[in-house]
Amino acid sequence: MSAPAVPQPLDGAETARARLTGTPVTAAYTRLSEVLPFLAVTELGPADPLPAAPGWVTAADLAAGGRALDDFLAWDAEQVRGTYGQDARPDVVASFGLHRYAWSACLLVTLPWFLLRRVPRLPLDAVALHRSADGSRTRVAVRGSGFACLPDDPAAGLPGARVVAGEEALRAEVRAAVAGHLEPVLAAFGPRMRRGPRALWGMATDEIVEGLWYLGDLLGEEERAMAETALLLPGDGPATAPYAGGAAFRTLTGPAGQPLATRDRASCCMYYTLRPDDTCVTCPRTCDTERVARLVAST
Repeated sequence: MSAPAVPQPLDGAETARARLTGTPVTAAYTRLSEVLPFLAVTELGPADPLPAAPGWVTAADLAAGGRALDDFLAWDAEQVRGTYGQDARPDVVASFGLHRYAWSACLLVTLPWFLLRRVPRLPLDAVALHRSADGSRTRVAVRGSGFACLPDDPAAGLPGARVVAGEEALRAEVRAAVAGHLEPVLAAFGPRMRRGPRALWGMATDEIVEGLWYLGDLLGEEERAMAETALLLPGDGPATAPYAGGAAFRTLTGPAGQPLATRDRASCCMYYTLRPDDTCVTCPRTCDTERVARLVAST
């Protein structure tokens, strides 16, 4: 059986067609669901309510904590139990739960920026999430409230468009949009994760970088994704606050002299608490020799 075709990035004609239907970011969300079939994004109209059926949770509910967050994390605790045959510590469960929410939420902002150079603003009351009982499918409902774009974007004249001066200003919009959405969510998860602000924002940094890096690979644009993300998050500094750390990409050399891309995470995903001998390949606990061996094996 031949290997499946790798989805290609949007070309000019596809982008032009996408502007005629849907919202200014529909094309990016459509491509997201194409390359990640387990993640389905539905856009809602300005007056449409977020789904309220059983299993759905809004970002605002998570940020408020309480019963909604308890139920959300109970799902993660059950997933750990079913997958690993053991219970995880409450702080580890909370870390897994935040990752599963933030990874998807970040892509709602970063992928439209990467593919279309449009940055949606997503308030807390604009996103809802539903995870299937077996973890095989995640549905996201999103209701945008305006977007930032560049002056030469044909969508610049549309209602809700906010035109910014150039690429760095657009990157600032990405950072602000993600931070604005995640900040209250991080505040709710933080006590349960037993982590302070820097560790939480380090996790947000990792979700932005590793999500877009992964999607870039699926889209056949890994190198551009890495370059764009390195400009988006170059490291600690006033321009990138409150994020902790940066993209932190670096290149290792394989046994045949081939370059192997890696990075050092700014936060710990806590997976080692379940499988001490099986750390993530981007974990600072994983030495470069092991990284090279695992990266070569995966290719």
